[in-house]
Amino acid sequence: MNPRHRPLGGGRVQVTELAFGAAGIGNLFTAVSDEQAEQAVTAAWEAGVRYFDTAPHYGLGLSERRLGDALRERPREQYTLSTKVGRLLEPSPSSDGDDLANGFAVPATHQRVWDFSARGVRRSVEDSLNRLGLDRIDIAYLHDPDDHAEQALDEAYPELERLRAEGVVGAIGLGMNQAELPARFIRETDIDAVLLAGRYTLLDQRGLAELLPLAQQRGVGVVIGGVFNSGLLADPRPGATFDYTAAPAHLLGRALEFKAVCETYGVPLRAAALRFPFGHPAVASVLVGTRSAAEVRDAAAMLDHPVPAALWAELRDRGLLREDVPTPEEVS
Repeated sequence: MNPRHRPLGGGRVQVTELAFGAAGIGNLFTAVSDEQAEQAVTAAWEAGVRYFDTAPHYGLGLSERRLGDALRERPREQYTLSTKVGRLLEPSPSSDGDDLANGFAVPATHQRVWDFSARGVRRSVEDSLNRLGLDRIDIAYLHDPDDHAEQALDEAYPELERLRAEGVVGAIGLGMNQAELPARFIRETDIDAVLLAGRYTLLDQRGLAELLPLAQQRGVGVVIGGVFNSGLLADPRPGATFDYTAAPAHLLGRALEFKAVCETYGVPLRAAALRFPFGHPAVASVLVGTRSAAEVRDAAAMLDHPVPAALWAELRDRGLLREDVPTPEEVS
């Protein structure tokens, strides 16, 4: 893969088109070994990936520790790292059991505490730096403040501005799986980036209604996560998931239509799903959650796979994409 770098928003940081989502190496749903996690990060580096995203939430800090271990000996100026604030990790009164109720196959040694206060944000950043073993965070995302919007706006965001001024944080972002609150943040703050999960995909373009045009207008960079909508666009079949629940029949049928059109052009559906977001000029990077070297290499190969303009045109002709959805030019 020939790494393609893009400025994120106002250009405070650079990201590669393909980003490594590190929830998987935090034992999302099933465990992976330290060696497998290191191999996944190494494969990403070898594929030209230079943007890595993690969060305290992922495996109760395991993802941050593993990602920090894998990146620590690599030249710090050559990669961009993001993590998130909003959930503090507090020791659990009882460490019995596991964290699978929250999606991670790790011992329940800690519990998450929502905290978008200024003090909580500063502590979250400090704790993340300790787990990562690094001296700065390139992008700090406010993580899922759906039920904490006012505190995130009034307390968390100003504290991130202070941390940005101090050089501890390079850029400020908001990471969510909805498009409405990020649009408000773009209007009311000076954020640099939005990490939008699952809301700008072949199957779900809610981000196009307001968020993406507003981001383009205000110079805010957008990173798109969840391009496979948790699995349906990676492998559409009965039992596949959409946004982490069983896909309804009408969405499965639509995904199978996408797959059939892609196959007539010799394009894997995964390749079209990965390339699609780049049709919008606000999009700087696509983040893919990977847990193994093989998954990383597949994502890199899919993003590099040529997708002819005629494929996008046929998707429009068949009514699978709206006429006003921007699509990428052919990639070669």
